[in-house]
Amino acid sequence: MFQFFLTFILCLSVSLKADQKPNILIIIADDCTFSDLPINGGQNAKTPRLDAFAKQSLIFNRAYLGMAMCSPCRSELYTGRYPHRNGCAWNHGTCRPGTQSMPHLLKPQGYRVGLAGKTHVKPKSVFPFEKIPGFDQNCVRNPTQPHDLAGSKEFVTRDPDQPFCLVVALTEPHAPWVMGDASAYPPEKIKLPPYLADTPMTRQQYADYLAEITYMDSQVGELLALLEETTKSDNTLVLFTSEQGAQFPGCKWTNWDNGLHTSLVARWPKKITPGRTNAIVQYADILPTLLDLSGAESTPKKFDGSSFAGVLLGDESHHRNYAFGMHNNFPEGPTYPIRSVTNGKWRYIRNLSHNSLYIEKHLMGKQEHNPYWSSWVFSSFSNPKHEMLVNRFMKRPAEELYHTNDDHYEMANLANNPTHTKIKEKLSTILDQHLKDQGDPGLSLDTKKAHKAAANLTPSFKSKP
Repeated sequence: MFQFFLTFILCLSVSLKADQKPNILIIIADDCTFSDLPINGGQNAKTPRLDAFAKQSLIFNRAYLGMAMCSPCRSELYTGRYPHRNGCAWNHGTCRPGTQSMPHLLKPQGYRVGLAGKTHVKPKSVFPFEKIPGFDQNCVRNPTQPHDLAGSKEFVTRDPDQPFCLVVALTEPHAPWVMGDASAYPPEKIKLPPYLADTPMTRQQYADYLAEITYMDSQVGELLALLEETTKSDNTLVLFTSEQGAQFPGCKWTNWDNGLHTSLVARWPKKITPGRTNAIVQYADILPTLLDLSGAESTPKKFDGSSFAGVLLGDESHHRNYAFGMHNNFPEGPTYPIRSVTNGKWRYIRNLSHNSLYIEKHLMGKQEHNPYWSSWVFSSFSNPKHEMLVNRFMKRPAEELYHTNDDHYEMANLANNPTHTKIKEKLSTILDQHLKDQGDPGLSLDTKKAHKAAANLTPSFKSKP
């Protein structure tokens, strides 16, 4: 009788623990600049659903990703490892065979792990997500094919006794901007940020971009409504992230704040207290956090990131001291590797090919994605500010230092200001140690040869997280 009672208690304990595992919904926007969202101070975009969601959530003021490009940042998110260590250190790159990701690590914790929408990570063996239909899987949205939540609904309701992790990777607001109602944003009324040249073409393209942000916002609202409809909302941890910056000069494909700073908003009713936190987190920290909340005994050597569950649950206010960034320009243009570090207040950037011009083919060559760039160049002949912005983008110094806390758009480079020598040297030393720990060779990594070789290497767990 005693043995039966003991067995019953143990089974009840396991059952209660399983019930405490949260469902997980991760909503990823695509190329949405952090500072353009109203929850982060944006002055133009209309995002009523995201605004309402944020009031119920914990907003991270200082969340970052390792590379401001789609494949590398998503690979970091799904593997918990920085771009160089997981192998995807270039756009359209491939993770090293044998690397483990979210499906490998959450399934043993009892989760069904699905991905709806954009993939843009490879190989499939590293990212064996269950494919969920209903959202466009491409980088460029097909406006003739509306999204459909039926697949997502089937996935989240398939087995009420099994927790789910569903990633919905939206295509908006990735260029070209073809979704939403641009008439809601009259170009002449837009408040352009200072890193954009004020030309009619820029204003029109920015209006189209803002319309896609609003369209993205409507999809966020539909997904949150789906949780309510299926009574999954109360026990679902919802993470919204804006990914890297938009396809404007100064955002995507850079190490400036508008490239690497991402919006991260977390809601888990009765578990997460709504508000804001200045804790520094990085994409590599998200998977370890999910494993921690699932009750898993994570293996630190597998990750560059670490769990910030304590921040989510209100037990801690601090997570990491620094967030790191990198950029390898191949195959987006000629070699132009960049490395950076931020402590949330200051950002230090090192341009390893500073004697060359920075060229990015999508922004500066392919007209269907950037019809405004030529207007910048030609107006620079007579407009000194536009000339400054073209030079800022194409001619980078060896070092950059910004007091991001005060200079949000990082327009004033303080690297040569003797007043700030101490902070520059400190951040430079921190960056050197990080590159050493990662085994990052720097300049030689930004080549076709290095890109090809990386895909054939087995994963290394030697460097410290």
